[in-house]
Amino acid sequence: MKVNVYGIPNCGSVKKARTFLEQNTINYLFHDYKKEGVTEDHLQKWCKQFGWENVLNKKGMTWRNLDEAVKNQVINQQTAVQLMIKNTSAIKRPIIESEKGNLLGFDQMQLENLFLS
Repeated sequence: MKVNVYGIPNCGSVKKARTFLEQNTINYLFHDYKKEGVTEDHLQKWCKQFGWENVLNKKGMTWRNLDEAVKNQVINQQTAVQLMIKNTSAIKRPIIESEKGNLLGFDQMQLENLFLS
């Protein structure tokens, strides 16, 4: 089974998801936003599936540290995607893609239901 985990290596939620996968011997590929960036196609697909308001992490420090004028420009999916391309730390983490389904954020129960059921 092909599993991709998208995120930032030092993020607590990403670490928890990776630990879960490793403990359950689920092979995965890790995509580091900081080093590898993220494509507009990926962001558009995730926004379509999860909603751009959920993919854009407004609870994190990256969002909170943005200038108010920049935040006020984020009014729809396209403006959110453009912001996330430039500020990859503003993407909710982790995003897990697999043949069984996709997940946004870390949720132990969702991971168990997806991979252990």
